[in-house]
Amino acid sequence: MIIPNLPGPKAKAMIERDGKVISPSYPRGYPFVMDHGKGSEVWDVDGNRFLDFMGGIAVVSTGYSHPKVVKAIQEQAEKFIHISSDFYHENWIKLAEKMDEIAPFKEDALSFMTNSGTEAVETAIKLARYHTKRSNFIGFTGAFHGRTMGAVTFTASKAKYHGGFYPLMNGVTHAPFPNPYRPVVYRRKGEDDGEAVVRYIEDEILNQILPPKDVAGILVETIQGEGGYIVPPDGFYPALRKLCDKHGILMILDEVQCGMGRTGKWWAIEHFGVEPDMITTAKGIASGLPLGACIARKSVMDWAPGTHGNTYGGNPISCAASLATIDLIENGFMQNAAEVGAYAMDALEEMKSRHPSIGDVRGKGLMIGVEFVTDRETKEPAHDLTERVVTLGYERGLLMLSCGKSVIRIAPPLSMSKSEMDEGLKIFEEALTVAEKEMM
Repeated sequence: MIIPNLPGPKAKAMIERDGKVISPSYPRGYPFVMDHGKGSEVWDVDGNRFLDFMGGIAVVSTGYSHPKVVKAIQEQAEKFIHISSDFYHENWIKLAEKMDEIAPFKEDALSFMTNSGTEAVETAIKLARYHTKRSNFIGFTGAFHGRTMGAVTFTASKAKYHGGFYPLMNGVTHAPFPNPYRPVVYRRKGEDDGEAVVRYIEDEILNQILPPKDVAGILVETIQGEGGYIVPPDGFYPALRKLCDKHGILMILDEVQCGMGRTGKWWAIEHFGVEPDMITTAKGIASGLPLGACIARKSVMDWAPGTHGNTYGGNPISCAASLATIDLIENGFMQNAAEVGAYAMDALEEMKSRHPSIGDVRGKGLMIGVEFVTDRETKEPAHDLTERVVTLGYERGLLMLSCGKSVIRIAPPLSMSKSEMDEGLKIFEEALTVAEKEMM
């Protein structure tokens, strides 16, 4: 069913006001102006209901305004809203204790709390240089790590993120990320695409460009987000861990989008059986409150007082929201993500048989990418079709976002039910059917 007259009059008026006072640098997908939300449903300012398949870009992990999270925020706000990071408070300590408990490595973990994912990445960059006394890094094409100067240097998903901002931070060399659907590196007999990429890093980068003794860390999204929701082959992380150990290089994982239960486990790296040295998190950690963290092995987070800090680190309200969020994820939503995600993957694979424009369906838990192509043989990206499906979905009451060259990401709240997933996939297929008729 098409929602008539989108955007409505109230939305149009707000968009006009926005254009007069908000930076034009913000990318806006379509003219949705939110009024309120509950669970996986949202309503715009004109009263139109939508189902949310993108969860604020994988942020609203517990659904919109979950009562437990709202209560935690209210109770903390009544006590105190802020105390600078020069002092102590219990929620900050409790959250760090929980991070130590769930960190994806056996060694004790220390956490540095931040306001965002990009700040968590900046923390990891600085800590890696401080700890190793080395200055260079390896990142990956297709990556998105944020937009501040250090993080954006590693970001390599769109050239526009760099345009107009050179010179960037020095000391970053990019390798191709292993994409099983679109492999770049030649694969030798017995290798998977991930093992081939690690061999490329050693043979072509460490042997010809960067001396290993000068490399502080390798920074990688465990599952690429903005680059196309790409899940690497099983052999990638074991081979990368071996390479890092061989040369004393830190393995730094960015799980800002793929962590905190989204893949059906606390951390996406748990699907690959490897322990990193550092991991960054944000987005789904606090159900929408600004919060991130760089979590490192205790032996790695060895910097002295004053070498790094921030004003809002460990914000009491954000920490309270995070503790409530983590409790909900641990006691039901993480398992739900695994179950509903598998259910959605099966449905999308079946849908693929009816739609020639679907080239690939991939993901883990409720982090799913559907890649569209103009031809399955050539795998030519169908960018215009992808964006048209997003628009047609919006017009029918489904909020989606694209990523990569021609991928629609499905990253709803971890609380989404199977019936809600059915409703969303029905709209998704209807939008796709219309788009295919228009363009193919």
